[in-house]
Amino acid sequence: MKPHSQPPRSSDDNVLWQRFLSGDVVAFEHLMSSHFRVLFRYGCKFSRDQEFVKDSVQDLFLHLWEKRERLRADVAVKPYMMASLRRLMHRSTSSKSWVGEGDLEKADEAFDLEFSVEQQYINNESTLVRTRQLEKLLMELPKRQKEVVYLKFFQELSREQISEVMAVSPQTVSNLLQIAIKQLKKHWKAEFLTFFLIHLFI
Repeated sequence: MKPHSQPPRSSDDNVLWQRFLSGDVVAFEHLMSSHFRVLFRYGCKFSRDQEFVKDSVQDLFLHLWEKRERLRADVAVKPYMMASLRRLMHRSTSSKSWVGEGDLEKADEAFDLEFSVEQQYINNESTLVRTRQLEKLLMELPKRQKEVVYLKFFQELSREQISEVMAVSPQTVSNLLQIAIKQLKKHWKAEFLTFFLIHLFI
């Protein structure tokens, strides 16, 4: 590994990714520091064992570094890393920490997501009651629908990026999202739903 003496001038993922592929250690460290938290929190949706998740993220970065010469240059970095972590954790079938503890065919059912509302958006008791009701509705969604909602509204990924992360077709992503929104709209007006989906955080 040949480290560069100067840090990357841009935090843009694509720039960092290109420099990482060329062996730039500083760029690689920036990629790790800027994406570790997102990857860790995403991995925690699949496992209750935080040490297992942390090890998985670290293993992912080690794998990326070792395989960098064979990696694609034209990737959307965050979705690519999330998809890679998802696959890596799915392959760890021997771990008892896996949510659901099933085989690979049941891996999509393992997604475990909790929703909570930032206090700054709750300005009165009526709003608090309504947001708690929305949280309950979100938690009642099937796990695959919850994962699509999480990736779409919390991680702001496109349909194509979500399909890459979840290893399903873009049409399946659209179908899952439409079903989830349709279910939520039974109880909430579209404007209210959109506002709180934007301002919900884990």
